[in-house]
Amino acid sequence: MASDRDTLPKSVRPSHYAISLTNLTLGPPWSYQGSVRIDVDVKESTKEVVLNAHQLEIEEAHAYATKSDPIKASRIDYDEKAQRATLSFPQALPTTSEAQLLLKFKGTMNNQMAGFYRSKYKPTVTPAKSVPHDDEYHYMFSTQFESCSARMAFPCFDEPNLKASFDVELEIPEDQVALSNMPEKETKKGSKDGLKMVSFDRSPVMSTYLLAWAFGDFEYVEDHTRRKYKGKNLPVRVYSTRGLKEQGRYALEHAHKVIDLFSDVFRIEYPLPKSDLLAVHEFSHGAMENWGLVTYRTTAVLYDEKTSDQRFKNRIAYVVAHELAHQWFGNLVTMDWWSELWLNEGFATWVGWFAVDHLHPEWNVMAQFVTEGMQMAFDLDSLRSSHPIEVPVRDALEVEQVFDHISYLKGSSIIRMLSAHVTQEKFLLGVSNYLKAHAYGNATTNDLWKALSEASGKDVKTFIDPWIRKIGFPVLTVAEEPGQISVRQSRFLSTGDVKSEDDETIWWLPLGLQTASEASADTTKALTVKEDTIRQVDEKFYKLNKDQTGFYRTNYPPARLAKLGEAKDQLSIQDKIGLIGDASALAISGDATTTGLLSFIENFQGEDNFLVWSQITSSLGTVRSVFSDNEKISKGLKNFTLKLVTSATDKLGWDFPPNEDYLTSQLRALLIGTAGMAGHESIISESKRRYTLYTEENDTSAIHPSLRGPVWRIAIAEGGQKEYDAMKHLFQTTSSIDGKEIALQAMGRVPSPRLAIDYFTFLMSEAVPIQDVHSGANSLAVNPKARLILWQMIEIRWDHVKKRIGGNSVVMDRFLRMSLSNFADKGVGEDIEYFFGSKDNSGYDRGLGVVKDTIQGNARYKERDTAVVEEWLGARGYL
Repeated sequence: MASDRDTLPKSVRPSHYAISLTNLTLGPPWSYQGSVRIDVDVKESTKEVVLNAHQLEIEEAHAYATKSDPIKASRIDYDEKAQRATLSFPQALPTTSEAQLLLKFKGTMNNQMAGFYRSKYKPTVTPAKSVPHDDEYHYMFSTQFESCSARMAFPCFDEPNLKASFDVELEIPEDQVALSNMPEKETKKGSKDGLKMVSFDRSPVMSTYLLAWAFGDFEYVEDHTRRKYKGKNLPVRVYSTRGLKEQGRYALEHAHKVIDLFSDVFRIEYPLPKSDLLAVHEFSHGAMENWGLVTYRTTAVLYDEKTSDQRFKNRIAYVVAHELAHQWFGNLVTMDWWSELWLNEGFATWVGWFAVDHLHPEWNVMAQFVTEGMQMAFDLDSLRSSHPIEVPVRDALEVEQVFDHISYLKGSSIIRMLSAHVTQEKFLLGVSNYLKAHAYGNATTNDLWKALSEASGKDVKTFIDPWIRKIGFPVLTVAEEPGQISVRQSRFLSTGDVKSEDDETIWWLPLGLQTASEASADTTKALTVKEDTIRQVDEKFYKLNKDQTGFYRTNYPPARLAKLGEAKDQLSIQDKIGLIGDASALAISGDATTTGLLSFIENFQGEDNFLVWSQITSSLGTVRSVFSDNEKISKGLKNFTLKLVTSATDKLGWDFPPNEDYLTSQLRALLIGTAGMAGHESIISESKRRYTLYTEENDTSAIHPSLRGPVWRIAIAEGGQKEYDAMKHLFQTTSSIDGKEIALQAMGRVPSPRLAIDYFTFLMSEAVPIQDVHSGANSLAVNPKARLILWQMIEIRWDHVKKRIGGNSVVMDRFLRMSLSNFADKGVGEDIEYFFGSKDNSGYDRGLGVVKDTIQGNARYKERDTAVVEEWLGARGYL
């Protein structure tokens, strides 16, 4: 075993699995029978075979090592904590590359969104007769194996570098549809009347976490790639439960285009004979890149042109592209071990945005990446509890917590920075060479650096490797002298308490200096030492880190920041976003001031770009949240916000003109929501009027689909029991795919403790799918009137909370991070730390570390800036 990882013994290695699932009980106890034949290579003679199994009962196991009779396992032992089963045989299996294991086992189609599981839903049309149901819900079935849950469905060697091919067959009701990674091979009559046995073509060699199957009352919409693959246009389908297929067309339009785009960009043809996308009604993540059968949360793949919020167009286009990128980067070539998860997720994130930018240049998604992707990565990586992009993972069961903003968003930010430096053309050539060199195998970070170095002619590893293997990122502090500037890099922490041991890394920083005399930035000059001087700088205007390509914050002298605010017409959208985000983060850490941020933001009252406004409202929202328990400052910041947004809000109005561009439509929704929550009287009264028409008179035309979020939030915040009950009813009855998510986000804006308690109780009931609990909890967490109630309810009802959502560590980790990170009170932070101090927090201990660091930073920030913020607001007439 490698010393840095706890892996299965190397004595036996798989090469092929033949899986057969029968006797599926479509109702309690939701059990099934299975058999798996595994072709193995016995590397060393052994009496024991260790493989992964979790929540399975292996009923018997045989080994076929030679042409003699099979050897039956004399004992089967389970290590529940390690999720392993040991098969002990009475005699040693000889060294051979042609051995087989035959296991019969029993499993459960659980309801934890992991392994082989069931999803409940309410049909929109009459379903097939055999679909299982109870009094309220019907059920579909699918798998989620990443990262370590294939072992919950069948006994296997469940590690990413133990690749094998797969044959799958499922026995299901005749009137339902079965899917897997590969096309259907054959359908035969089942063992009983009304059943059929569906088998699929053999898969390519791949990791266990990429295997998938599903069955249910499915139907589909279909298109084909325009490019030919081996002489054929490949079929691309979006599957859903009956009645929803037409909502798959938007995703379908993108899927076939993305497959063709990536085949060209990567210079490798899409390797499978089909591409299926499946909407799954209960899903722990956004989507999962199973090779040839990508599974999605419904809101990430289904869209109704008439009833959906337009913002989901952007989400669907991106998630489809991200998952299809994995068909090459992750599936064709897989990271060697979970410590290099970023190779999968960082790249798929960057190239997902690349694809959306190609298909929708009018969306300006690279600026969206700066305001969403980079800022979220900065927020997490500015904490002591962060981790390097390539993080040591000894036990694969730890990896779920590494599926975070560091692996995805910091990873993709570093790729973006690297691509800009070596040029996109050479970067993609290096990626193509990397994929070709390691196709159907596994690779490491160093393998990628080698390919990129050869393509670009630069020693990529030397300057980029610290970004991958070291924690954190720097702030570049600027000092001005006549005709020149000095720059100094140092570790940035949001808590502002950087110690010498925190600040040992010297990062390679592309300076991207733009001046008034040179509109395009110098992309070659980089800072490779702790500090340096840049001479002959045009003092009239200069900006570092042009278009926010470099992954670092910049701290300008206050006077220079003010000048940049006055010269905002010379700034790109990305630069505006970056300057606002930097000013906000530096205020929190104490490297700059909140008053500097507020003064800078005042320059943007006339801004008309949605992405810039998105960053403004996000940064301002953080300030308002931190000072929300100070009534005087809270009122002043509310008045500041109202003055800032009123002109732009009134200018856009309520109506959506025909053929209005996407970004303008999104800006309208953002500004109406912001103005209403800041006390804009006419927005509030109009929201109430429309809400009443919508909920009491069933006039759905009263609220544009893209305004449901802001109007519903305002109506709940300004209402009472009646409005809250109406929203709860709407959640329970809406047939809109996105309606439930939007309703949950609105209900948390309740104005009273009593309603907050009721909402928490509702969230923890069976009425809310486990996948959505975090969404409702977060809406309580961002509501100052409900935030403390939320924590108190978690504390009081912890046993119930853990029972309700603790079966899936991804869900629990997300729930705690989103519920508890908004406090700015040391006392509450200490209470949370004490409460969890005596508990087993396996699976979400990293999340609790993030909560702790975030609260500490917020509390220091509030304590430090309270007086100066109050003084500034008073002097400007906001109090």
